Amino acid sequence: MDAIEELRERLERTREKTETLLAPVPEARLATRGSPTHASLAWDLASAASFEELWLLRKLGGEPPDAAKHADVYDAFHFDSTVSKLPTLSASSVRAYADDVRERVLAHLDRVDLSVPDPLLRNELVYGLTVQHELEQQEKMLETVQLLGQTYPLPPRLDPPEQAPGPRNEVSIGQGVFVLGALDEPWAYDNELAAHEVELKAFRIDRTPVTNRAFAEFVEDRGYHTQKLWSRQGWAWRTAEKVGAPLYWEKTGSGWERTRFGRREPLPPDEPVQHVSAFEAEAYARSVGKRLPTEAEWERAAGWNVHSGKKRFPWGQEWMEYEANLGRTRLSPTPVGSFGGGVSSTGCLQMAGDVWEWTSSSFQAYPDFLAFPDTEASEAYFGHEYRMLRGGSWATDPAVARTTFRRFELPSSRELFAGFRCARDA
Repeated sequence: MDAIEELRERLERTREKTETLLAPVPEARLATRGSPTHASLAWDLASAASFEELWLLRKLGGEPPDAAKHADVYDAFHFDSTVSKLPTLSASSVRAYADDVRERVLAHLDRVDLSVPDPLLRNELVYGLTVQHELEQQEKMLETVQLLGQTYPLPPRLDPPEQAPGPRNEVSIGQGVFVLGALDEPWAYDNELAAHEVELKAFRIDRTPVTNRAFAEFVEDRGYHTQKLWSRQGWAWRTAEKVGAPLYWEKTGSGWERTRFGRREPLPPDEPVQHVSAFEAEAYARSVGKRLPTEAEWERAAGWNVHSGKKRFPWGQEWMEYEANLGRTRLSPTPVGSFGGGVSSTGCLQMAGDVWEWTSSSFQAYPDFLAFPDTEASEAYFGHEYRMLRGGSWATDPAVARTTFRRFELPSSRELFAGFRCARDA
C-alpha cells in the first residue's frame, strides 16, 4: 500500500469508528447537551469535521469554506466559543457538513504530492494531527454519552485479564536525569516537542492506580468534609458544587453503586477510581500522606529506561493489543494489577489505558517550545488554569496513548475517565 492509500485508509477507518460509536444513540439525543459545560454529540462531530476542513482543505488545499451549502454549521461556529453559550446544532446539518468535508478531502488527497517541501506534509504531519483529533473527539463523545445517562450497548462480558505478579505497593525511582518530551514521534503535538533533559530528585510512586475500594474508604472517613486535606481552590470548589463522592456514585443500603452508560451497578472495588477531579485526587493523596506526581515524574516512571532511553509505550515501541486496556473494548477499567505485559521499566502497571491520571503540574510550555502549525492548539492554553493528565483511559485510542501525550483539562473536570496514582518524596 502506498503512502496516499494508507492515509486514505486511516482517515476512513477513523470515521468508521466515529460512526460506529454514534450509531446506538437516538438521533434526537445527538443535539442534547450532557451538562451546561459540555457540548453535544453533534458539536463533537462538528469539531472533528471543522478541524479536518481547516487543515486538509483550507490550509493544505487552499479551498474556501462552502458557507452557502452549510450555513447552519458555519453560523453556529461564529457564536461565542464558550461551551455554555453554544447554540444547538442539528445532527442532520452536522452529518451533511462532515460528509461533504470528507468527500472533498478524499478528492484532494488524489492530488497531494507528499514529496514537496511543505512542513505540513513532512511525515504526513497534517493528516496525522487530523486523525488524532478525531480519535480524541471520540473519547469526548463517550464522555457525553455517559453524561446524558444514555443507555448504551455494553460489549460482551470479557474475562478479566491476568493479574501481574508482585505486590501493589510503591516503586522507588532514584535521582537522575531523563529526557522529557517526544523523540522520533512524527505526529506529536507541538506541546510534546522540544524534548529536553530534566533532573529529578528521588521519589516513590504507586505501582498501580488508586482503587474504588480505597477511595470509598476516604469518602466514608469524611474526607470530603475535612478541610485540611484540600487546597484552598479545591475546598472552594467542593463547597460550591456540594460534592461528596465521585461523579456517578451513589450510596445505597447495600453499599456503593455507580451509573455506567445508563445502568446502575455495584461499584467494582478493585477497579481504578474514575470520574474524580484533580481536587479530589489531591485531597485523597494528602489523606494517606502522599501527593500527586508531577508531570515529569509520571513520564519518568512510565516511559524511560535507564539503559535504552525513551519508550513510546510503557512496555516498548509497539502496541500488540494485550499490554493495556485501550480502544474501548471493555467500556470500563480493569482491576488494578492487570496487564503484566504492559509493565513499565520501573515496575509500574497500567500507565497506559484504564484511566487518565491527574498530575500536580499545570500546562506549561517546554523550553524552546515552537508553536506549529497553529498558536491556538497549545499556546493559547498555557498557564496555571489547566492541569495535566497522562496515560490515556480505556476509551483512548492506542494512537493517542503514547507516554509523551499531554492532555490538559480544568482541575474541576469530573466527566473525564480519569483517576490517579499517588507519589511522595523518597
